[in-house]
Amino acid sequence: MTLDLSGAVLLPIDLQRGFEDPAWPPRWNERADALGRALLDGWRRAGLPVIHVRHDSAEPRSTLRPGQPGNAFRPGFAPLPGEAVLSKSVNSAFIATDLDLRLRRLGARRVVAFGISTDMCVSTTIRTGANLGWPMILAADACDCFDLPDGAGGVIPAATVHAVHVATLGYEFCTVASVADILAALATAPPVIPAADAK
Repeated sequence: MTLDLSGAVLLPIDLQRGFEDPAWPPRWNERADALGRALLDGWRRAGLPVIHVRHDSAEPRSTLRPGQPGNAFRPGFAPLPGEAVLSKSVNSAFIATDLDLRLRRLGARRVVAFGISTDMCVSTTIRTGANLGWPMILAADACDCFDLPDGAGGVIPAATVHAVHVATLGYEFCTVASVADILAALATAPPVIPAADAK
């Protein structure tokens, strides 16, 4: 796969410790953290910008609520000095935040996203970004999600939930790529364009 990463910004979404709490249903992708860290490390080596998205839940009992241990970033995903952190309290990182403005000020041309969970905050962020006109790229194998109650007493396995959402996103809202695809393309990715030439 040939990817255009010119003007790309990386968006790691909700990579937080709270998702390890046993209150959450089982997840499926045991390689998500390792692949996500590999992507983040490669992105940093290429000198391209990162905006870390953190879910600061307004729900009093949420494991992701500010002040709770689960609000912290997962091992290997903490921002480095100088990397931006964007706080959100709903599914989409574009809603009630300044993400669109930050991207424009960076001179971004496209957004690469991954994180937790595929069907919720990752999917909603990609859909919103695409609707706002941003070319979105999903690093699908660096995402994870949970078993999902089907509303009729059954459970949809997390791997199925992931596969269906990735297919839908790829059909309508984004380019779907693997971490290997993205890392291979990074070698030829131009730096972010000057802000004056922003989208």
